[in-house]
Amino acid sequence: MTVAILGGTGPQGQGLAMRFAAAGIPIILGSREKMRSEDIVSQLNPKLPKGSVFVEGATNEEAIRKASDLVIFAVPWEAHNKLLENLKNYLTGKILVDIVVPLSENDPKKVSMPPEGSATEAAQSILGQEIPVVGALHNVAAVTLQNLNWNINCDVLVCGNNLEARKKVIELVKKIGVNAYNAGDAESARCIEALTSILIRINISKMVPFSHAGIKIWPPEH
Repeated sequence: MTVAILGGTGPQGQGLAMRFAAAGIPIILGSREKMRSEDIVSQLNPKLPKGSVFVEGATNEEAIRKASDLVIFAVPWEAHNKLLENLKNYLTGKILVDIVVPLSENDPKKVSMPPEGSATEAAQSILGQEIPVVGALHNVAAVTLQNLNWNINCDVLVCGNNLEARKKVIELVKKIGVNAYNAGDAESARCIEALTSILIRINISKMVPFSHAGIKIWPPEH
């Protein structure tokens, strides 16, 4: 299995690339400019523990072509729709894993949801039903992902309209040592994505003695 990460030169994309590579999953890091992705890759690979696979740099289009079937979309919200429109024809036959959160431009402690309801639903609207979109990994802090000495301190909620695509993404996420849960169809992304703004508010608050907190699904003890 080879996974592409588009917008992988950003902090969350870099963190995911290292986590998956450390788990033995080949990663192609995509960017609009190949030199940019190759520069980032040259910085990431030396940080990987022994036994990891190397991350490869490419353009977004090359990364999609080399991916087996899963493409992680990790671009800033402001570039989300336009880039998907530009890449739509390349994504045929792939599953898009959308991790983007529509944070408010002026206040990251708030979300500014698109007319479709969420970034995940906006992506599905742009790509059409023939290209499955799965929302996942919205609530994991980039700082946590990038520090391979830390365990990922949260669970991951996975949603999308295609059940088989959801199952594939759940199995992928589990490979980096976290629990992933089926959270239902794409409409669930409205709640899941919005949780990110709440976590940001908590993590920067002076009223708590921690940062980079995530969410956990806590089973009953009985």
